[in-house]
This record gives sequence, C-alpha cells and structure tokens, in this order.
Amino acid sequence: MKHNRYRNITKKMPLKKDNKKSVEEIVRELKQTGKSPGNYREQSLKIQGLICAKCGREFENKDRRLLTVHHKDGNPGNNPPDGSNWENLCVYCHDDEHSRGLLGDFLGAKGR
Repeated sequence: MKHNRYRNITKKMPLKKDNKKSVEEIVRELKQTGKSPGNYREQSLKIQGLICAKCGREFENKDRRLLTVHHKDGNPGNNPPDGSNWENLCVYCHDDEHSRGLLGDFLGAKGR
C-alpha cells in the first residue's frame, strides 16, 4: 500500500494568520451549503439559459459543453450569486471576445 503524503493536509491548518477558519472548517461549510467555488458555470447556465449572449445561438442540453461563461470584468474570481458578472458565450464568441484585445494591441503597435 502506498503512503499518501497528502492525507493529513486538511488537519486544522489555518489558511492565513488573519483567517480564523481552518481548511477543515471551510470544506465542511462548502459541503453543507452544497456550493463549490467553481460551480459558477452551472449557476450561469441555469440563470441565463442555454443561449450565447453575443450571437444569440440557442443550444440544446446535449450541446451545453459548447457554452462557456465569460466574466464581464475579466476577473474569474468575481462570481456574484446573481450572475451579474457572467455572460454565456459559445466557444467561438468567447474566443473572439478574448482575441479582440490581442488584435487591437497588435494593430496599435504596428501603427506606431
């Protein structure tokens, strides 16, 4: 049997000195509420539906993997429960959204 060196990682280890909660307490709270910090995708799909906010394409449940969640302010850590920082974009529109800045920077640098 292999020794699991990560087994004791959640034992009452405080995250920060100023944080009063241990990792164990935070995990317990997340399990009780049923919410995961990375669960914003499902929340966004439920709130806004299976529609791309940019091109308007509607998706069926079987194709939901083609929808992504775009953070309007560019901060993937900003996930308000009301979904005000999210918009559902299809993979094509999401790529376009993130490449616009790169193209603008490139064209701006060429003109200098």
